[in-house]
Amino acid sequence: MAKSTPAAAAPEEAAAALRLRLRRLVAAVTAGGGGGEEAFEEAASALAALRDAELGPPPKDRAGAGAERRRRGHAEAAAVPEQFLCPISSEIMRDPVVLASGQTYDRRFIQEWLSAGNRTCPQTQQVLSNTILIPNHLVRSMIAQWCTEKGIALSPLENQEEDLVTNNERKSFSELFDRISSSSNISEKRQAIKDLRLLTKRNSSFRAVIGENPDSISQMISAVSNPELESNSEVLEDTVTTILNLSIHESNKKIIGDDTKAITFLISALQSGTMEARSNAAAAIFSLSALDSNKAKIGESGAMRPLVDLLEHGSMTAKKDAASAIFSLCKLHENKSRATKSGVIDVVLKAISDESLTDESLTILALLSSDHETVEEIGETGGVPCMLHIIKDDQCKRNKENAVAVLFSICMYDRTKLREVVEDENLNGSLAWLAQNGTSRARRKAAGILDKLKRTIHKTHYSFPFQDCR
Repeated sequence: MAKSTPAAAAPEEAAAALRLRLRRLVAAVTAGGGGGEEAFEEAASALAALRDAELGPPPKDRAGAGAERRRRGHAEAAAVPEQFLCPISSEIMRDPVVLASGQTYDRRFIQEWLSAGNRTCPQTQQVLSNTILIPNHLVRSMIAQWCTEKGIALSPLENQEEDLVTNNERKSFSELFDRISSSSNISEKRQAIKDLRLLTKRNSSFRAVIGENPDSISQMISAVSNPELESNSEVLEDTVTTILNLSIHESNKKIIGDDTKAITFLISALQSGTMEARSNAAAAIFSLSALDSNKAKIGESGAMRPLVDLLEHGSMTAKKDAASAIFSLCKLHENKSRATKSGVIDVVLKAISDESLTDESLTILALLSSDHETVEEIGETGGVPCMLHIIKDDQCKRNKENAVAVLFSICMYDRTKLREVVEDENLNGSLAWLAQNGTSRARRKAAGILDKLKRTIHKTHYSFPFQDCR
């Protein structure tokens, strides 16, 4: 039976009664994860009645009423029904879902709770029988209608994943930076930096806070430049790793790249930090170099030489981080010559010979082989026999592809190397085989080399029996 609206009651009593009614309706829906269309209609009716009780009858000029509600903004947002708030974030749910316990949460935050390894309901502490999240369409519709009535605009659902920041996260961020920047206690500063590293590692939305505080990177770097902290290797590692964690957030790449102190700090860590700090500094540079503007700044700031040094002398993890950073930076043409002048050719050829970092080294060489001066150096430092060895003996198709791409460039730029290639081909037939069996790019490059050899073979006394290798 339909419940009667207490229209004859005093306005304050009517509003209170309606609020209580609405609270009970929403509580029943969120606890059970459903309720059906009838429950929704009843809740919608209560919402409309509550609006009339609090604001008076709807004015004829609905556009004017909407503008007025928007002007009231945050004051009305403070009156959000508790059941529309995510129990974890304390903010309006954008994508409400029901957990196995029957409780409703915002998908973004409960997913993060579950991804951290938790298998209990945050509210009830009940052990979950499963981690399936069921969309709560009813509550989502009720929230949407309430927001429309109140003139509140929620951020689009598709933009939440990286940028949804809670007030608690803002508060934690502010408190941490106050401790880092203002505390006179060195031990407290060290702990705050470590806490910041851990938070930015495990909480993706916490990384988005930096967008609201773009000066905080410089503040953190200035704070750790204190002589009592500067010499502490653990503080350096924590600070570098925090910058790495923050750089993962897409919009932070430009913020960090535009910070005059950040890149200089990372390069300094590359040069003088512990192996972990150097490795993470290289990883941060790789992350930041996703932007072309950052590629230029990093290259101009002198990062290439310490990266090449790390590629040569670092731990295996550090070498891979350095190789990734060098490769990404060299996508910008100006950085190719910087890498060559920093000695990268000798280092990667040695790594290939030692079979210690073959995949990454060949990838770098293939990228650099579009530069004429670099190709000449590859040819002069033993690149031809090294590439021929990979084409003949390496089992990885991608490595063969990169090796023949480098060899193709050498053959096109330096005719003096053709004799060496002809001799190897007469002996092993590796190019003819690759022209038939390699990846599509490898087949094109191998065929191009063979064609070049055929067109120049009459100028030498070498035989070339592979006339029909196409």
